[in-house]
Amino acid sequence: MVSIGRALATQRRCLYTVVARAGGIAPRPRTRADRALRFAEREEISRGLAAHQSVRAISRTLQRPPSTISREIARNGGRAAYRADAADRAAWERARRPKRCRLAQHPPLRRAVATRLARNWSPEQIAGWLANAYPTEPTMRVSAETIYRSLYIQARGVLKRELTSHLRRRRSIRRSRLASTEGQGRGQIIDAVSIVERPPEVEDRALPGHWEGDLVAGARNSYIATLVERHSRFVLLVKVPGKDTASVITALIRRVQHLPAGVMESLTLDRGLEFAQHKRFTVATDVAVYFCDPQSPWQRGSNENTNGLLRQYFPRGTNLTPVTQRQLDRIALQLNTRPRKTLAYRTPAEALAEALH
Repeated sequence: MVSIGRALATQRRCLYTVVARAGGIAPRPRTRADRALRFAEREEISRGLAAHQSVRAISRTLQRPPSTISREIARNGGRAAYRADAADRAAWERARRPKRCRLAQHPPLRRAVATRLARNWSPEQIAGWLANAYPTEPTMRVSAETIYRSLYIQARGVLKRELTSHLRRRRSIRRSRLASTEGQGRGQIIDAVSIVERPPEVEDRALPGHWEGDLVAGARNSYIATLVERHSRFVLLVKVPGKDTASVITALIRRVQHLPAGVMESLTLDRGLEFAQHKRFTVATDVAVYFCDPQSPWQRGSNENTNGLLRQYFPRGTNLTPVTQRQLDRIALQLNTRPRKTLAYRTPAEALAEALH
């Protein structure tokens, strides 16, 4: 909205109400059906009436059926009151009959969607689950986009606005995926092994056992470590007492040492100084550690996506200090038992179990 405000020479806050009314979703431009009368044709009708021409004479000029011309005149004031401009505006208003969306037409579908939104499922997960759960019932299908529009465009009156609080990113209006913030530079890690030296089988996600790790920050210098298995997207959440490398590495060692043998073979991290003691981690766990290139978060895509999921439970600015490991384990269980589009709507727990067996 900043660029829109700049183009219109107005402040962003002045635009928000207008944009929010449509949920941040640009409305489709209105178009006429090919068979509908155009404004130029209505002007020709008006001129024909002024010249006292018959309906059939006007229809021959426009090459339209006489019944079309007769109905057009009758619904817009008759011969004496017909005006092309007023008739054209009235036609646009009469065309404002939007079709009720699928969620409004099918209450069982609406209830299924609302129930799973309340369980923190994403619209994509819901759409994929419905396709798997009701393969022979077309009335129980809905697209993720329809769910988003029903949430953000409240004029539809289908899903309650409160359900947006269960979305991964709690926004009052939708925003473009192109909107982003610039990255920040990170520190130097001594003896860091670059991601380019990571075995090629890790890249294609074909085999389990290769993980990504990161630190999620909260208010008042509070942090949570996230570990994500690349093949299954299985997630572990680790409570860390501080951002210093000794605290972070100690917490990771304690958590990883409780995993079954072979579940974690490698760990890919960013270049934050909280991972400076990576050698101590490798010695204690026998897990190889690799580091992404500077300012390259896409090299840990699964981890970045999981951090976004975690913000659904802990929005930015949340103080993470009171959060216990037991609470983190419950949240990880929810994430690991939710269907994922990238897994063909299986859950991470199912995918990891299949891979290990």
